[in-house]
Amino acid sequence: MGKHVIAGAGQVGSQVAALLTERGHEVVLVSRSGSGPDLPGIRKVAADASDRERMAALTEGADALYNCVNPPYHRWAQDWPPMAESLLGAAEAAGAGYVILGNLYVYAAPGRPMREDDPLTPPSAKGAIRVRMWREALAAHEAGRVRVTEVRGSDYFGPGCRDQSHMGDRLVPRLLTGKVIRYIGDPDQPHSWTYVPDVARALVTAATDDRSWGRAWHVPTGPAMTYRAVAERLCELAGVPGPAVRTMPHWLLRTAGAFSPMLGELEELRYQFVRPFVLDSTDFQATFGTAPTPMDEALAETIAWWRSLLDRAA
Repeated sequence: MGKHVIAGAGQVGSQVAALLTERGHEVVLVSRSGSGPDLPGIRKVAADASDRERMAALTEGADALYNCVNPPYHRWAQDWPPMAESLLGAAEAAGAGYVILGNLYVYAAPGRPMREDDPLTPPSAKGAIRVRMWREALAAHEAGRVRVTEVRGSDYFGPGCRDQSHMGDRLVPRLLTGKVIRYIGDPDQPHSWTYVPDVARALVTAATDDRSWGRAWHVPTGPAMTYRAVAERLCELAGVPGPAVRTMPHWLLRTAGAFSPMLGELEELRYQFVRPFVLDSTDFQATFGTAPTPMDEALAETIAWWRSLLDRAA
């Protein structure tokens, strides 16, 4: 068993930590607040991911360092460059593999299912930031300084996904309580949805299998479904009345963005929700012999998690 260091204790980092401890690894979970799950085998540390010396010290003797950090959208331009440089440098200094949690912002607006070898020509500023991060990390790998891989998923859902997920606070609890759902795009366009436990498993696989290094991979993700179809299936599985799904008018999204930094940043990503946005994960599945969690199983787990959360709140 080895030592694994995870930067970021959010919806993905915490699940990676829990999965690693289940497999008997030593885990150091790093966040600004020192938060994370209270599980045996997880050492929670309060530290700044942009502090290279501190991160290198924490990563000493580790097999892998995971970048699961997720700064607020409106702070990407300020926060990502120093954190990315710090984490890459810490992995290099410690001789650890560097596993980056990526996303699909790096690709052009798709006209077909996205693959890992698609050109990195993003239409957004946030996509350009992620492309720069990946190219710098890959250059370090190709120079023989550090082993690097990146694991990319589509929009997340599942236990632990809250306000940052389109299938979190704005969907599941509202369906369970019979409220209207308002979607920022076209609810009838096919879209890939990536289950967070599958993300955690893919990151751990990438960190522990030498075949992963030197390229990007897509998380095993099931067939695309429209937002409306997901909402309808959630209601069927939950045994509640069918959903009332409405489209949020574009003008309303733009107006709300003037008051909410998060919503304001969604404007340049709106292309992902008004046309087909589909991920192809066959490379990862074929190489590592894995498959995505069946959608009904993933949705049932999501419903159970939300019901438990709502019961505790009540």
